[in-house]
Amino acid sequence: MSVVPVSSISLAKGWSFKRGDRSSNGEFLPAGDLPTEVHRDLLKHGKIEDPFQNLNELSVRWVAEEAWTYRLSFSPPKGYAHDGSKTVLRFEGLDTFASVYLNGSLILESDNMFVENTVDVTGKLKSDNNVLELTFDSARLRGLDLVEKYKDQHRFIVHQTEVSRGPVRKAQYAWGWDWGPILLTAGPWKPIWLETYTAKIEDVWVEYDLDKDLKRASGTLHAQVDGPGSKVIFEIREKSADKLVGKYETVVKNGTASVPFIAQISLWWPRTYGAQNLYTIKATLVSSESTPQVDLCSVSKTIGFRKTELIQEKDKRGTSFYFRINDVDIFAGGSCWIPADSFLTSISPERYRDWVQLAAEGNQSMIRVWGGGIYEPDSFYDACDEFGVLVWEDFMFACANYPAYPEYLSSVELEARQNVRRLRSHPSIVIWAGNNEDYQIVERYGLEYHFTEDKDPQSWLKTDFPARYIYEHLLPKVIQEESKNVPYHPSSPFGNGTSTTLKVDPTVGDIHQWNVWHGEMKPYQKLGSMGGRFVSEFGMEAYPHLETLEKNVTQDVDRVPGSMAMDFRNKAIGHERRLVSYVAENFRIKYSVEDFTHLTQVMQADAMSWAYKSWRRQWGTKGSRDCGGVLVWQLNDCWPTMSWAIVDYYLVPKPAYYAIKRAMEPITIGVTRKFNDWTMRPADALWKRDTSHIDMRLIWENVEFNVWVASSSGDEAKATVEVKFLSIRDGKEVEPAINLDITIQGNGTTEVIQERKVEKSNGQDPRKPFEPSKADPFIIYAVLSINGKEVATDVSWPDPIKYIQFPPREPQIRYSEDKSTIFISAVTPIKGFVFSELQGTKLSDNGFDLIPGVTKTITVSGVPADRLKWAYI
Repeated sequence: MSVVPVSSISLAKGWSFKRGDRSSNGEFLPAGDLPTEVHRDLLKHGKIEDPFQNLNELSVRWVAEEAWTYRLSFSPPKGYAHDGSKTVLRFEGLDTFASVYLNGSLILESDNMFVENTVDVTGKLKSDNNVLELTFDSARLRGLDLVEKYKDQHRFIVHQTEVSRGPVRKAQYAWGWDWGPILLTAGPWKPIWLETYTAKIEDVWVEYDLDKDLKRASGTLHAQVDGPGSKVIFEIREKSADKLVGKYETVVKNGTASVPFIAQISLWWPRTYGAQNLYTIKATLVSSESTPQVDLCSVSKTIGFRKTELIQEKDKRGTSFYFRINDVDIFAGGSCWIPADSFLTSISPERYRDWVQLAAEGNQSMIRVWGGGIYEPDSFYDACDEFGVLVWEDFMFACANYPAYPEYLSSVELEARQNVRRLRSHPSIVIWAGNNEDYQIVERYGLEYHFTEDKDPQSWLKTDFPARYIYEHLLPKVIQEESKNVPYHPSSPFGNGTSTTLKVDPTVGDIHQWNVWHGEMKPYQKLGSMGGRFVSEFGMEAYPHLETLEKNVTQDVDRVPGSMAMDFRNKAIGHERRLVSYVAENFRIKYSVEDFTHLTQVMQADAMSWAYKSWRRQWGTKGSRDCGGVLVWQLNDCWPTMSWAIVDYYLVPKPAYYAIKRAMEPITIGVTRKFNDWTMRPADALWKRDTSHIDMRLIWENVEFNVWVASSSGDEAKATVEVKFLSIRDGKEVEPAINLDITIQGNGTTEVIQERKVEKSNGQDPRKPFEPSKADPFIIYAVLSINGKEVATDVSWPDPIKYIQFPPREPQIRYSEDKSTIFISAVTPIKGFVFSELQGTKLSDNGFDLIPGVTKTITVSGVPADRLKWAYI
């Protein structure tokens, strides 16, 4: 028997595609190189219009109703077959119901987009002109067939979309969501390989523990081997310096090579807490059957050594929920992530890296990969490893009552094991969650769920909520067996499983807080009092910058808020009422697209500021962590639209991105005044004040405020705090400034001023009608300095902004000679100064307020600074 190294050939080029199955008479057209999707190939040939523009999404719905066939003719390389060697076709991902034919013979049927399939074709290839055909059935129609087939066994319930997605293991957002279009794709969405080998390494992984001082790792190195390899040589190298840390050798037994190791290591840390030290584990499969010895295969994985804990401990408020990495408590402030495109094959590794880098530069320490999308490619997690961004990873279930018949469970287990094995080396992944919001389906529809009384997994399969078996038995079992050093959480959100904690419960677990925007539509100024132990979803909508709208709503007549084309793009249920209501409650509403865009953006940024500042304040101190993190819904969009995203499809940040960036600085200061809800005053207040539910005395004259400092640094620091009270009318101080020397607590919150009151009557007689023109509302401006250097500022405005009668004013704008820097100042306070960003532009800050006597300096790259337009309230 000859022994040969692994030969792996990409079958990426030369494909063609047609409408219909293999037997149809459709015309074959050249397809794009793999990976690809049918919509992209149709668009390339002008068979469909761009579904991202105008109302074109509607004109491509027919694509999802059809079968599609991809075909490739290929010849294997000369000498590919050797005595005793094995030849396989490896399909990394087929979307979704795929039948694969080789030279007319059916070799594979696949029905799960998330799994990899390998088919042994040894001896089945011709020396030339082999034909590989892939037929993809309509996922929607196959889904409807499955619903009909199992309707007597299972109660199919889905939110957001039609019911056909429930039994289909495909990215659920393709059916449309309240932020994305209905674009049900099909095709070879991941690479296909022709491989020949005598033996090969199929997987490499490491199981380890850290010594108490976290300076040494010990455990076992593993390699899974297919074929008769003799031994495996492992190397551990420090990646940045390519320095050998350890070398180990062991024999292959029953398809596995395992060897213990001990190594001095440097830890991988989340960003700002330490370095992102990474190591390479290389496994080389060696055959001693030949002389000299032959290296058959080498596989490398990048890993980082870190200790991960999810701290859920009883305390005075209930049960904590926060992350402790390398024995350090981490406040996880960041975003939820949806797929970055409706067409997944269009996303390059560079684009994934740009997204993660943008999050990191925005001081975000965690990204939650939402369960209605995909298990992202390694390039996404590689970037998270590189930039120190923690990952909350959902399994791919969202907003549905999923079935659990045997074939489905078998597919789900294969999907889970494959993806956990693929991703387990990434140190950034610090939690796996079973699904997104499926327990809310249980609650809303009264499905059978007895958390305390019924602990028998087999009995769960007989209820009308059989997916409990998946979330509370199957998936935690997979995690324990495949990636035991990462915590598992049954769902997002999830309390402790009792019927009273499936709803939003601020005392336990994580929550999705949607009583701002959805639900009760409370004022976003109340978000600080609406948090929980960990807020894993909340949000506020805004328009993207004008360039994004203009590129995709191409007719001027349609580029108006409330037009059919504009409303069509916004998929959120009731957005016509909700968005306008929130704008009208807070601002003097204007309906040109330029003005309305600006108002929605400032409003979204204000909501983010209230939420992140307030919930970070609740991080508290060690042993008293009221809130362990906050993740906005959402970081990104899958198409160019208006949504809850804080960065648009083209990676252009909205002002909300910068609001979060400021609130999540390593050391920051916060100032807020007590919120007096002008939208709904208590009835007894009407008798005490006047005949209106709006009482501006409570908002403008009798002000109660708080100031605090939040720090993620582990060290105490001496600092000074200055608080100024500046007239909105003329910019002058209306009260003497407050100056305090403080000691900032390490990794926690330092309360500086609590419930301080400022009363200003402006000489108005409380027995007479209030006269807004005589009032002098003021901002509160707080400055934090360390060693005489300003490190953070914050400003609190009276709400609502719409009642303020601003004086005539104009900011002063200057540019550096090379047009890379902008200097902005103002005589009186200015609210919501926003540059309309352009694609390819990078700003150091945006969506800020201007303070009298303070010059704001903004650096600009990508375009000359004087090309940028701006607006303010």
